[in-house]
Order: sequence, then structure tokens, then C-alpha cells
Amino acid sequence: MSEVRIPAESQQQTDQQLSFDGVMAFCQSDMQAVDKVIHQRLSSDVALVNQLSHYIVNSGGKRLRPLIALLSAKVFDYQGDMHYLIAAIIEFIHTATLLHDDVVDESDLRRGNETANALFGNAASVLVGDFLYSRAFEMMIDVDDMRVMQILATTTNVIAEGEVMQLMNIHDAETSEEKYLEVIHCKTAKLFEAATQLGAVLCQREEKEVQAMAAYGRYLGTAFQLIDDVMDYSSSSEQMGKNVGDDLAEGKPTLPLIYAIKQGTPEQAALIRAAIEQGGYDKIDEVQSIIEQTGALAYTEKMAQQQAELAIAELACLPDSENKAILESIARLSVNRTS
Repeated sequence: MSEVRIPAESQQQTDQQLSFDGVMAFCQSDMQAVDKVIHQRLSSDVALVNQLSHYIVNSGGKRLRPLIALLSAKVFDYQGDMHYLIAAIIEFIHTATLLHDDVVDESDLRRGNETANALFGNAASVLVGDFLYSRAFEMMIDVDDMRVMQILATTTNVIAEGEVMQLMNIHDAETSEEKYLEVIHCKTAKLFEAATQLGAVLCQREEKEVQAMAAYGRYLGTAFQLIDDVMDYSSSSEQMGKNVGDDLAEGKPTLPLIYAIKQGTPEQAALIRAAIEQGGYDKIDEVQSIIEQTGALAYTEKMAQQQAELAIAELACLPDSENKAILESIARLSVNRTS
């Protein structure tokens, strides 16, 4: 991986100067190696599998999960090339979850593009998602490490549980903050956790460091999702790459809604409960207004910042290095973004 050259200014100034695109540029050669593995392993004799899987993999996105998998190995001065395969596996699992998510949510827009299910149909999207999962497990065998297999097998199982938990919470206006955070942990943070944990496992580090890297990823993933929740009510469709208010339209009780119900007047709480139970976009303007009045976005942002700080704290046991500094910057960037 090309080393990240951080200027001599303070860390705060560095974080302001860097962006996700800047971090990716620093890591360009290694990310190109990951992309090469991804495209090699996407190959199938079935034309529709090739067409749909390439569409979703090439449709944008930050590639954040494979990036932190690479950095979590490089922070321990890893010298091999197996981290490319692990990063590609992480991306395949993530892409499979996106395909399945969009079918379940009946979404038609992601990353500013039409979703695969909108273009190719639900059946094709589900089946190609299954193909990506199974291909990821084929690739795990090539890593030839039982602990890597165990972590990834557990991760995919927990993600599936998270998907079901979220489905059970849809249109449930009584969903608690604790229940919602559990969904975030399973559905989103678990794959971040696996990505960073696997770098330390690959380098055969002490268990203390393995668990520190796992916790870094878990806190980072939670922070990232909480900011996504904020942006669903504060960003434009162009910034997010999806429709504003999609979570509400799908009846998802995310943290801003849960907090607004708790802090709002009885009338405000009743309106949000009804909006969650009914779904749709009819009450989006009223809901956004209540969210702003109750400080729900500020509350969610504060929790995301706390999670980012916890992620950074987990890196304290590692020796200082440029790669460690980039992992710290990624945590800060994850909560200071508009897309």
C-alpha cells in the first residue's frame, strides 16, 4: 500500500484536509489490487450474473469496508497479499446485503443510480445476492485459515439476524433505542468489525490487539450508520444518492424518530407514531420539523461522535504510524460527511 503522507499540522487540521476520496487516493494502488480480485472473482458462466453483479459493484460507493480491511493489516506492517482477498470477500458480502436490502425495502434508488432490483427485477437481485454470498465463501477457503472462516461465517449469520430484526421493527412505533442499536450492531457494525478484526488475525497478532481492532470496527460501523440516519432527514437526494425520507416511508423507526417521540409533545409523538405505522411520504415535512424542534438530529450526531471517539480510543494500544493515523481520520470523517 502506498504510504499515507500526513502533513505536520495538527490532527484536526489533517482531518479537515482529508476526505474519503483523499484517503482512497493515498491507498490507490492497493485498492486497484482489490478491484482486480473483485472483477476476477465476479466471473460466471451465467450472463445475467455477470451483468447484474458488475452493475452493483461498479455503481459507486466509498469502498470503506474493504479499505479498513486493508488498513487493519497494514497497521501491523503486513507484507503479504492475502489482505486483498479478504477485502474483496468483505465487499462481496456487503454487496450481497445491498441486493437483498433493496428487494426487502422495495427501493428504487441507491448511490444516485437505479437499484438492481428496479432494473433487473427482484428475483434476479435475490439470486445474484446469493451468488455473491456463495462466491465469498469459496474465496474464504482460499485464505486457508479456520479463524478467518469462523469470523466471516459468524458475521454473515449475525447480519442475516439483523435483517430479520429490522423487518420485525418495521412499522413498530414502540421500538426502543436499545432495540434499534442492536439492529445497527447486527446489520451494519458487524461487517465493519469483521473487516478490521481480520487484518489483525491475518497478521497473527496478540488477542488484545485482535479485540481492539474488532472494537474499532464495531464503533466505526455504528457511528457510520447513525450519520446515515441523520442524513435521511437533513440531506438532499443528490447528496445521499437515495430519496430523502426513505426510512420513514419504509416505516423504519430510526434513532432520530425514536428520540423525537420521546422528547416531543404528545401531539408530536402521536404524529410520528402514525407516520411510522403508516409509512409513505405524506408526513415527511411535519416529521422533519418535529425532529428539528426536539433536537433529535443533534442527539443522534452526538451519539455518532461518541462512537467515533470510542473507535479512536481502541487504537491507543497500537504503535503510532501513518496507517494508524489514517484509521483515526476515517473515524472522524465518518461522522463529518454529507453523503
